[in-house]
Amino acid sequence: MYLDNSATTKISSEVLEEMLPYLKDEFGNPSTLYSVGRESKKALEEARQRIADSINAKKDEIIFTSGGSESDNLAIKGVAFKLQKKGKHIITSEIEHPAVKETLHFLESLDFKVTYLPVYENGIIKIDDLKEAITPETILITIMHGNNEIGTLQPIEEIGKIARENKILFHTDAVQTFGKVEVDVEKQNIDLLSVSSHKINGPKGVGAIYIKKGVRLVPLIHGGGQERGIRSGTENVAGIVGFGKAAELACSQLDEHAEKLSKIRDEIIEKVLDTIPESYLNGDRDQRLPNVINFRFKAIEGESLILLLDAKGYQTSTGSACSSKTLEASPVLTALGLDPVDVHGSLRISLAPESGEFDIDEFVEAIAQSVERLRKMSPLWNNDLDYNKIVGRE
Repeated sequence: MYLDNSATTKISSEVLEEMLPYLKDEFGNPSTLYSVGRESKKALEEARQRIADSINAKKDEIIFTSGGSESDNLAIKGVAFKLQKKGKHIITSEIEHPAVKETLHFLESLDFKVTYLPVYENGIIKIDDLKEAITPETILITIMHGNNEIGTLQPIEEIGKIARENKILFHTDAVQTFGKVEVDVEKQNIDLLSVSSHKINGPKGVGAIYIKKGVRLVPLIHGGGQERGIRSGTENVAGIVGFGKAAELACSQLDEHAEKLSKIRDEIIEKVLDTIPESYLNGDRDQRLPNVINFRFKAIEGESLILLLDAKGYQTSTGSACSSKTLEASPVLTALGLDPVDVHGSLRISLAPESGEFDIDEFVEAIAQSVERLRKMSPLWNNDLDYNKIVGRE
């Protein structure tokens, strides 16, 4: 049972079917003038319209990229380099995806100033903190819509309103929320937005950035001037076609899937917290994605839990797939104020619409058995030892 859909999703049969012609017969370069190229160009523009419709944008406000990371880089660096004469201050949160945080660290090396807003124990920023962080030098606010590890949702409509009132551009990484909850760039006051295909049952290696009409960026990739000169390079036509179809399917069934997944999510949360002693939910209980759960279990090691669950047929994770090979404590969970020892005992479960066909009781029992087995081997769970002293709290 695959339960790591925040890492990536299985491509749907409808998406694959729509892509196949552009992998073989309709192979033309969309920048050429003859018929096979014109067919590719037509398919490209139809996909662009599908993406635009899914976020209430205009077609010419969508630029295709290689994925969420490139879109984040283009939004943040593009604005920073374009507006650096106006100011060099950017506001973000402590729990952004590495594609945002590492981009900001790079800009800091070029003398840009970055304010990292705290998220507190519920994983959500406070609007008052945002207001206080704004200076005359602030040119960009970049705060993700939904977190990829704990699933908490930020108040982006209110963030966007404050940004607009202060004439500051607002970018949001919507890679995890696109196709799962409402994303409306007009209603939510968004100037730049990043999305990715492989999180919504589309192909890997393709994404898009929404750039509100009138917003100017410095391009990262220069060349033949494709994508309105903002992102040069021959477009991945088959991937883009698949992305367009995946977006259309996800957004047409958004409410139905959100309701279904929220029920499964809530049932898992209730049963785990009721069944397993010293188990905790990370992030806000209600303001979260319908498909993401993040637990922590005292006195165990998360990677070992993942391996035991895998042996029982359940594929889960400890957090972000982009940093799963590091032994460092999750920066996201640490930002919640959790002890690093507790952070290492985390489990992320991320659902997809097809995840509904499994026995939740059996899954919870598998978690409980695995946690119990690990605790029997853990010196931190030995009743003869003082847990607080071991982790240095006394």
